[in-house]
Order: sequence, then C-alpha cells, then structure tokens
Amino acid sequence: MKFRPRIARGLLALFGGTLLLGSLTACAGRHGWHEAGADGGAMRAHMVERIGRKLDLDADQRQRLDTLAAQLQRQRQAVRGDTADARAPWRALFAGPTFDQAAATRLVEEKTAAVRSGSPEVIAALADFYDHLRPAQQQQVRDFIERRGGRWSRHG
Repeated sequence: MKFRPRIARGLLALFGGTLLLGSLTACAGRHGWHEAGADGGAMRAHMVERIGRKLDLDADQRQRLDTLAAQLQRQRQAVRGDTADARAPWRALFAGPTFDQAAATRLVEEKTAAVRSGSPEVIAALADFYDHLRPAQQQQVRDFIERRGGRWSRHG
C-alpha cells in the first residue's frame, strides 16, 4: 500500500516533533529559556546555532530550523499558559483536603487542546526542516533519535 510510508513518515515527524518539544522544554527549564524574555530570541538563536554547527546546516536549513524552533516555542507557551508560575494551577489541585478532580480534568483538557491546536504547525515546520536536510544530515538526526538524545538524555 502506498499510504504506509506516508503514515510511517508522519509518525516519525510526530515523534521527532515531540522529542524536540520535550528537549526544548527540558532545556528551557534548566537553562533559562523562560528567563530569556517573552520571545526567547537569544535562547532560540543559541539553539539554532548549536544544532546548525552539529548538522553543518546551510543558511536555508538554518532558517527552516529557526522557523521550527519558533513554532515549538509558541507551542510551549500555549501549553504553559500566560502565568508566570506554570506550576501554580497544578499546585492548586492539591491545596484543599481533597484532590480537585474537576479542575484537574479541565486543566488536562486545556493543555491537550493547546497541543492539538498547535501541532499541525509544529509538524509542518518539522517536516519542512527535515525534508530539506541532506541524506547524511537526516541520518545524523535518526542517530540522535536512536540514542535518545545522547548525553542530554536522562536515560543514557
């Protein structure tokens, strides 16, 4: 069937986007993306520069990576919300003598809706970036995913 490669490619893109989003979120929490200002331009530029060096990206590929990073940053902000303390809504669930199940359900639905609404743009940006890599660069990305992030991974 012809749709199987398309499905596999879509799943790889979704997995890759999730991996990148998780990596950026982890980096943001540990390295101050949240402190880099509302647009996080300095942190994003640093990330694009670092990945650009590792993959030996040309100017067009770096622009596509920057677009992907901007989409991921917008997605992260949408999931995180406008609050200065992203953990406050979660802590509120435990504030009383019982766990607020209704509020937890609303919170999870809000976060899920934010991911669902922003995912098409993230996936499109990821596909655009990946599809414009040379085969050797694509292999480097696959190797990185296979190693689960190498030294940046929490699991090895």
